[in-house]
Amino acid sequence: MNILKAYRLPKILVDRLSKLAKETKRSETFYIEEALQHYLNEYAEAQLAKDRFSDPKSKVISSKAMRARLRV
Repeated sequence: MNILKAYRLPKILVDRLSKLAKETKRSETFYIEEALQHYLNEYAEAQLAKDRFSDPKSKVISSKAMRARLRV
């Protein structure tokens, strides 16, 4: 289900997005959705890592031990 929302973007981003969409024959919506999905996934992973790092109960292992686990 798509919900219509409007957002304001700086003109420089709008211009770059429009140019990219025209050059690649894809919609501006396609690129906005891709960018947001990528950003939100990366942000969620970074936040999870930050939370784990800050958790005193979280077990910390050395890089040597991690390489051994990964067999690298």
